[in-house]
Amino acid sequence: MAKTIDLKQRIRAGAKVKATVDLPNVPMGTQGKVALSNGVTWLRYWVRFENGELLSHVDHDDIVVARAWDQYFWQKERDAEAAAMAAAGASTDGDGGGGGAAADNAFGVPQYLLDRTKAALERFGVER
Repeated sequence: MAKTIDLKQRIRAGAKVKATVDLPNVPMGTQGKVALSNGVTWLRYWVRFENGELLSHVDHDDIVVARAWDQYFWQKERDAEAAAMAAAGASTDGDGGGGGAAADNAFGVPQYLLDRTKAALERFGVER
């Protein structure tokens, strides 16, 4: 079984990488080498690509270690499937109950909250 690589971990200087998106004058899939790694909360890199381009401030999500190229796309596809399943589950859960449908108004406020507010306003004699 192939060893998986943590794609969120900082890429060290000297590592061989590939571009995961089209960058200025660098098409997706172009191989390069990290010249410098910067950042604490925003990981960014100076990368010297094989086509002669040297780019600064390349975002961590825009490159991947070359040996994890296939793993990157496999994980990206798996994350997209999980997000689609979560969205499908959320849309069916909202209709199933819990005090009313969430689509009763333009703001998605459940009807039972609107009824509660109306009753409280009537108790205090507030008219709209």
